[in-house]
Amino acid sequence: MLIEIPKLLNSAQLEKIHELLERAEFQDGKLTAGMAASKVKNNEELALNPELLQRLYRVVMASVGHSSVFRSAVLPAKVADFIFARYQPGMRYGDHVDDPIMGQGPRFRSDVSMTIFLNPPESYEGGELIIRTPFGDQEVKLAAGHAVVYPSASVHRVAEVTRGERMVALTWIQSFVRDAAKRELLYELDQSREHLLRTDPESDVTKNVDRSYVNLLRMWAEV
Repeated sequence: MLIEIPKLLNSAQLEKIHELLERAEFQDGKLTAGMAASKVKNNEELALNPELLQRLYRVVMASVGHSSVFRSAVLPAKVADFIFARYQPGMRYGDHVDDPIMGQGPRFRSDVSMTIFLNPPESYEGGELIIRTPFGDQEVKLAAGHAVVYPSASVHRVAEVTRGERMVALTWIQSFVRDAAKRELLYELDQSREHLLRTDPESDVTKNVDRSYVNLLRMWAEV
């Protein structure tokens, strides 16, 4: 399941992020890649700077934590620290799947990947996030502040940037529900449930849908 989250970051947050990143030091992205990914990865990532990273995390997580779409689609149990990556002309990231286990301290399973786009799409050429799905490749290149979430097990790549600069924030999430098909079913059911709770909260249909969602989540969640 591939879900776009529009306007996850507002213009003030984007401005603050770019202000913080303007003089930041970036390093070769291969330094954080596994053996397989390092062969196809060509980008740069924000160098370790604990104070700067904490300021960036606070800006981003203020929105992520309050996004109802994110919570409904991902059912987050653990969210990794964000990585800030940039792609300049000639840089790309070939086909890969994300590492299944992540974390330098406490380890966690990567069920869902998230990309937040930080630059306007017209400011660079190329740089599409291309995700392989059962229905063919899906190209994603969103407005600044918009995000996309997708299963970490998906084969995906970033097309070569030919002009300008692509800047993104990336994270990985361990979900309370590890199975992607079950998460998709729960997300669709939750969208219907929320609509019914807003429009017809006292009906038997609403109560049945609400109870079904809650009990399916209880059945499938891993805590």
